[in-house]
Amino acid sequence: MEYTQERIATLHQLTGTPPDLGPDGRIVDDTAVVVPMTDREHASLAAERVLTELEAVDPAYVFVPVRAAPERIDPFREWLESFDLSLSVLWCNAPAVEDLLVEAGLANGFGKGRDVWLALGPAAAACEYVVVHDADASSYEAAHVSRLLAPLTMGFDFSKGYYARVENGRLYGRLSRLFYEPLLRALEDAHDAPILDYLGSFRYALAGEFAMTADLAHRLRAPRAWGLEVGTLGDAFAHAGLDGTAQVDLGRHEHDHRSVGGDTGLEGMSREVATTLLGVLEEGGVDPDYGTLPDRYRESGRRLIEQYRADARFNGLAYDAAAEREQVDRYADSIRPPEEDRRLPPWTDAPFAPETVRTAATPWLE
Repeated sequence: MEYTQERIATLHQLTGTPPDLGPDGRIVDDTAVVVPMTDREHASLAAERVLTELEAVDPAYVFVPVRAAPERIDPFREWLESFDLSLSVLWCNAPAVEDLLVEAGLANGFGKGRDVWLALGPAAAACEYVVVHDADASSYEAAHVSRLLAPLTMGFDFSKGYYARVENGRLYGRLSRLFYEPLLRALEDAHDAPILDYLGSFRYALAGEFAMTADLAHRLRAPRAWGLEVGTLGDAFAHAGLDGTAQVDLGRHEHDHRSVGGDTGLEGMSREVATTLLGVLEEGGVDPDYGTLPDRYRESGRRLIEQYRADARFNGLAYDAAAEREQVDRYADSIRPPEEDRRLPPWTDAPFAPETVRTAATPWLE
């Protein structure tokens, strides 16, 4: 049955009826949307679609944390401000922001997670609800915001989007399919812990689309780079739990794709995801046997590859099992005891106020 439930509430897109957003339907009037961007999103077709669709949503605020070179930030900002939105650009690597983080002892590392964290403080201070999503989905629709927000009107504290990743006649979502899922299954075979039940309930744990109450946003300890999604799930488990979490069907997404190799490719991302995931699990009481875990992960990955091969064939999709096995072998090298916890503090314990970030990240307003 397509409407099968997981351990967390799973809300399916079974009809074309928009979700019920409460008596007046204007939860968006108290919602801030956070859309992180880097130079690669400047004037891109996908980012333009996202912002155009958000014009139809008309949320109270849109915060765009931008990481860009000094000579690029002004044209980037001017392009962003051309959209009909209550939009605030936050230059995440502005000199004043870097100075602020150095003074607070928080300058050790940067990336998507740090950028989103910088925006979460101002967003949660401004509104009761916060939605976060990426800017690289060329299939983005305005309805995604209402679908992510709908569970929050039903008493849930956290909602996560899931969707199919099928493009150009093949399966994507490779880091989730070939790293996160088989690693989690290998751990589930050897351990029994509530955190594993929680993390294993998400149909697309590495999706960048989620929504939460401002209270939860204030409590997130964001990893600095690509571990953001997994780190968010760890804190959502601690503060929302199984009963306070929902996942919602966002249909089918088409995203930009990364190469496998290199620090900026999926291989580099797997190291960030592994460090965060294994840290979250250790904090949740799981004690992995790191000596055997890489081999158990490989075995789990190869079993899944045979299932993906069958699914691809069933749907007439191209599938390169050898290339997928090679990816599993590459990702196995990322499995090692987590490094020192370098997550940023929750905004409840931040050494400066959200307004201080907004001032430092908007030097053009001086």
